[in-house]
Amino acid sequence: MSRFFFNERKQLVNEAVEGLVISACQGNLVKLDTDPAIRIVMRNDWDKSRVAVISGGGAGHEPAHVGFVGKGMLTAAVCGDLFASPSVDAIFNAIVAVTGEQGCLLIVKNYTGDRLNFGLAAEKAKSLGLNVEMIIVADDIALPDNRQPRGIAGTVLVHKIAGYAAEEGKSLIQVRDLAQQACDNLWSLGVAMRTCNLPDYLEEKRIKEGQVELGLGIHGEPGASVMNTQNSKILIDTLVNTLQQSAGTGRFAVLVNNLGGVSALEMALLTRELAHSALSKQIDWLIGPAPLVTSLDMKGFSLSLLKLNDYFEQALNAPVETQGWQKPVALKPLKMLACKSVDKQPDYTPSENAQVAAYVTAITDTLIGLESRLNALDAKVGDGDTGSTFAHGAHAVAQQLAQQLLPLNDLPQLLLCVGERLATVMGGSSGVLMSIFFTAAGQKLQTGTTLVEALLNGLAQMKHYGGADMGDRTLIDALQPALHAWQEQGIQAMALAAREGAEKTATMHKAEAGRSSYVNQQNLAGVADPGAVAVAEVLAALAELENKQAS
Repeated sequence: MSRFFFNERKQLVNEAVEGLVISACQGNLVKLDTDPAIRIVMRNDWDKSRVAVISGGGAGHEPAHVGFVGKGMLTAAVCGDLFASPSVDAIFNAIVAVTGEQGCLLIVKNYTGDRLNFGLAAEKAKSLGLNVEMIIVADDIALPDNRQPRGIAGTVLVHKIAGYAAEEGKSLIQVRDLAQQACDNLWSLGVAMRTCNLPDYLEEKRIKEGQVELGLGIHGEPGASVMNTQNSKILIDTLVNTLQQSAGTGRFAVLVNNLGGVSALEMALLTRELAHSALSKQIDWLIGPAPLVTSLDMKGFSLSLLKLNDYFEQALNAPVETQGWQKPVALKPLKMLACKSVDKQPDYTPSENAQVAAYVTAITDTLIGLESRLNALDAKVGDGDTGSTFAHGAHAVAQQLAQQLLPLNDLPQLLLCVGERLATVMGGSSGVLMSIFFTAAGQKLQTGTTLVEALLNGLAQMKHYGGADMGDRTLIDALQPALHAWQEQGIQAMALAAREGAEKTATMHKAEAGRSSYVNQQNLAGVADPGAVAVAEVLAALAELENKQAS
């Protein structure tokens, strides 16, 4: 089955266009009421007093093209079916609807269907006496020997420049020439690690794990080459190097385009790499990162370079009334504000104790080794990061041990030190809970109690602040019976009780606390809580070490 929300395949684009018009933030769009097979969206404030600018193409590239209709950009957009050019009749109707004495410019991406349909519609309009010009955007440089480069995300920059010129009141020939000048100074290149999903089609698995395709087409066409990496810096450097070879020297505006399926976090990282790339000193303006010309849910992105002149710079920064355009921002060095930490660090003196160091090492090594296993468990019942979270904390403590920074011969201070470090380096609720546990235990141990009594106090405080208890399907289900068993019977009983407690979490039908509490019972069945498993494995490692030292 395909992964796609829709009602009826035949009505998918019609209903989507209706949703785009309804949600237009400016309230300035209207859909022409004509044949249902003709999908034309235009400005509702258009009076034909200026040059009309029309673009369009297949659906699936949203916000292109409807998202760029509005004052300062497109006058109208013509929508075809998914990845299919609109018909000649649809384009012709759009031209007739918006073209006055000043004429009309068609902006067309360089695909055969678009060229033919828009071209024939232009000729039909000319036969009625309408003044129509057409330019073709061919910004894709993925295939350098291709005589007909594709039109991709850079098309949006042509929309912006042509729309600005038209809004200024320039003649049709002036608008056409400026748009063509933009096309001549525009280069784009994209990369993707997964192609897009189409309704009623199975997901394609062409791109292998760990690979990306360079120059993948916006309709899912195979890329020009395959790269065996998904490293953000390498990918950005590869795109930048190729683009620079075509664009040469000069000042540029760069559009960072999300092809539809890349998370905002990843797009921010890619933008950071661009800002540190060999191109950075030539970038005056940054547009995005944002989805501007997408390919449904394709997991990929593209960069578009526009060589700037004063007019282009003015055009890009002019205000518009559209849904999809992203206001350019000047690319400047990262702003930093000096700040002195106000956290009070615990006062302690590093000290050596070989036996305690062995216990600390056993704990940290166990948690680091469990990272993948715990993440896999957590992926079934939570958000898939428990192993990484515990391993991150373990790495930090292990680093302190290696640098001889821990007060190993002062157990209360050691617990306080670990608690403070975990609060700093461990993310999410786990870091806070572990910090509370060790901090409360360290404070209790300073009063002269035994270690197990101190740890039970830490557990009590963790339960108090965290809100979880026995039976709630958390690490407490392993930790609490383990500490009681240690208090009554010793370390070996502690490890056994922890193991039994962790195994019981797999049979608990409902989680009452933590991330698992948001997961339905079917997904929890038979899966042990990853936190409880971590506790059981750590205590088993300590029991094994105790046996070795005793013998």
